[in-house]
This record gives sequence, C-alpha cells and structure tokens, in this order.
Amino acid sequence: MEVLTTAEMERADRLAIAAGTPGFALMMSAGQAVAQAAMDLVEEGPIVVVAGPGNNGGDGFVAAAELAARGREVSVILLCERDSLQGDAASAARGWKYPVLPFNPHAIGKPALIIDALFGAGLDRAVKGEPLEMIEAINANGAPVLAVDLPSGINGTTAAVMGVAVRATETVTFFRRKPAHLLLPGRIHCGRVRVADIGIDANVLEEIQPQTFENLPSFWRRSFPVPRMDGHKYDRGHTIVVSGGVAATGAARLSARGSLRAGAGLVTLATPRDALAINASALSAVMVRAVDTVVEFAEMLGDKRFNSCVIGPGAGIGGRTRDLVLTAIAAKRSLVLDADALTSFADAPDRLFDAIKACDDPQVVLTPHEGEFPRLFSDISNKQPLRSKLGRVRAAAERSGAIVLLKGPDTVVSSPEGRATIAANAPPWLATAGAGDVLSGMISGLLAQGVPAFEAASIGVWMHGEAAREAGPGLIAEDLPEVLPAVFRRLYDEFGIDY
Repeated sequence: MEVLTTAEMERADRLAIAAGTPGFALMMSAGQAVAQAAMDLVEEGPIVVVAGPGNNGGDGFVAAAELAARGREVSVILLCERDSLQGDAASAARGWKYPVLPFNPHAIGKPALIIDALFGAGLDRAVKGEPLEMIEAINANGAPVLAVDLPSGINGTTAAVMGVAVRATETVTFFRRKPAHLLLPGRIHCGRVRVADIGIDANVLEEIQPQTFENLPSFWRRSFPVPRMDGHKYDRGHTIVVSGGVAATGAARLSARGSLRAGAGLVTLATPRDALAINASALSAVMVRAVDTVVEFAEMLGDKRFNSCVIGPGAGIGGRTRDLVLTAIAAKRSLVLDADALTSFADAPDRLFDAIKACDDPQVVLTPHEGEFPRLFSDISNKQPLRSKLGRVRAAAERSGAIVLLKGPDTVVSSPEGRATIAANAPPWLATAGAGDVLSGMISGLLAQGVPAFEAASIGVWMHGEAAREAGPGLIAEDLPEVLPAVFRRLYDEFGIDY
C-alpha cells in the first residue's frame, strides 16, 4: 500500500545495495519480471524492445536476453550508441549477444508486442526530438505495449505527461507503486499495473518512512469502526446535517442518508422552518429539527451528543453559512465542510483556516472538487507542470490545518502533517450530481463513531468508490447509500468480522 516517489524509490535501491544486494542483481530481477509479463501478454510473434540510455534501458536489455533464451524472436532499438552505456545498463547490454537496431521509428515494424524501456520514472523534462517521434510511433503502431516501470514520457512523482507519453497496455513496476501509477493522467497511460518483487527487503521502508499510501482497506483497517455487541445507537454518535432553504433541500437529505448508512447511530437534519415540512415528509429514519438562526444552531450544539456535523450541501452561500461553520468549529465538533460552506469563505479563506487552527486537535475535513479548490487555495495552482495533485493537496492541508480531500477519479486525502492517500477505485459513473453530498455524509457518519478525521476521510472515499462499483453503470446519487450494506459485508468478510 506504500507509494514511493522517484527519490524514495532510488533510496530504496541504494539501501538494498548497501545491505548486500548488487545493483545488477536488482536489474536482472527487474528484467526477468518484464520478460515474464511479456510472455503473459503475447504467446507468440516478434517482440521489439525500445531501450533508453539509463537503467530503464538496462532492464529492457535483460528482458530481451531472457525472452531470446526462451525462444522468442526479439529485437532491440537503442536510443544511444551501445558503447556509451554506463554502469549496470552497460553490463545488461553486454548480455545481449545480438546487434541493436538504429533509433528509427520505422525499425519498430509490425511486432506482436512493444516493450517500452525508453525512459524511467524520473523524467523531469519535456520529451523532444527523436524520442518524441519514437513515442508517437509506438502509440500509432497498434501493437500492445508493455511499459517498464512507467510509460515513457510520464513523470513518476507528479503523473504529468512531459509533452508526449506512451500509452501502455500494461506496466510492470518494481517493489512499490509510484504516485503516477495512481494519479491522472499517468494512471490512464499505465494500463494494468503489476508490481514485481525484485529482491528489495520491505524493511527499507522503516528508514524511508513513506508518507503516501494507496487508499486500501489494509491502510485503515485498525481505524475501521465495528459496532459492539453490547453497544447502542448513542455509542455510534449523532450527526447534524445542515439543510438549505425550501428550494435547496435535496443535497442535505442525500448527505444525511449517507451518514446514517455509514454507521452513525442517529442523524438529525437542521432545517429552516420554511423547509421543515418538505424535509420531514421526505425522511423517515433521519430526524428533523427547525433551526433558522445561528443562535438556535449554537443552542443545538450545546447538546454534546451531537458530535459530528456536515455543513455545505445546499446550505447557501453567504454570511449565514459562514457563521454556522464558525459556530460548529468553536463548539469543537467533528466537521465536514463541502460545497457552499467552502465557497462562502472564498473572499476570506484565512478566517476559516485561523478558526480551525485555533482548536486543539481539530477534526475538520474539507472536501472540495477541482472547481472549488482554487476558491480557497488560489495560489496553490496546478498550472506549474511539475506540481502534482498530491503536492497541491498536501500544501492545502498544511495551510488550512484541516484534512483536505480533493475529489476526482484519483481522490487525494492529506493531513496537515503530510500523510496522504490516493484512491484508484472510483468508476467513471460516480461522476454524477449529488455523489459528493453522499460522500460528505458518509465521512461525517464515520466521524460520529470516533474515527479520526484522516482515516474517516480515507475510509469514506474508498467505500464511496466501492458503492459506485456495486451499483454499476446508470448510478444516481440516491443509489449510493442503499448499496453500502453490500460494501460493509465485503469488508467484514475481508477483515474476518462476524455479522
């Protein structure tokens, strides 16, 4: 589940070598893993390896030699002169007993498979000249492509396309995934990803101490809430969801339903009086309470049993929503802020951040999408080509003092201290109106049960994606809470929990 930047992966290599594993042994294992993946992809036909001047190319040479030894027809196209290779890559090239083809796109021909061993994960400059022409030829060829470590042209840490990038059918990486295997657009270029064991001991992670993780149940298993046999509903917390006015009530109801399905013991919708009848008639298990003013909201929060809160979905933009948010923060409630609650602070984001930081151990989660993110963090921009989504979210969490969750097909969650998760399980049909409102409620339902904010956000994101998979194509937001029981059952089975 650990995700390593290119610098961290290089350090893992160095630590393994310092512990007694020669660098060339690591390269041999990597190349053999690539060869096996190639055999799995195509059972017959010629294979072309496009190799670069570094260790990625060395992996390609090892794979070529291994495939030839297994009786496959293999050719190698090399970007540089063979004699100019250095270190382990030069040793790997000496193991290839056949000529290399000139670096010419026409040399690819019509193979059954292309192995992309041109550039590795550390590419940090735009692809130009002959390599650009070669990558374009690979993409235009029509043959399946197996990428070594990452598709050439993708920056391993930021997932950015450096001008042009190979579109792979499958990618073989080593030891641990890189951010670009999970973040877009890199993930789209990777195709299927397999992680190969090349002999690096997992103990090196104790020294590296990675701060990025794939959002998987194994990461947050210990924080996952399970109701006790002798428990009751008040043990599982009571969520408040703030509703908007009569014309904007649906979003809050979606959020409330999500919170209840995620395990909150009780959920109450705090609704303006003019919307009370509408909300009451549309809800059964969710309670309703008339709350028009900030004073009434503060009085409601005087009951300590209300331990988590959602403000934002359909709440309205303006001073009233700002005051509700600041009141909830001052009451030290676990809090999810979404949609209108975020936009209401667009003109004064520091007012929100200062209030959050004034709390001891704030349990506040901000859940913007890409359109809302710059309203609070206008200078944390993705316009810089090497500033990744992961980097932006980390910077936003540090600035705000809150857990920041930036939604999308590659949702990133970060704590102010820099711990981060990247989710890769959301299907495309999750992009539908109201889905984010349900997510806010789910996170609040987990907070109500005492789950720490970072883990609650990560669990909520993963379960949200799995619920969408369970519902399938044609999903609408109302479906998400109703399929959560199936997601819970799968988790209980995976964790060995009786139910």
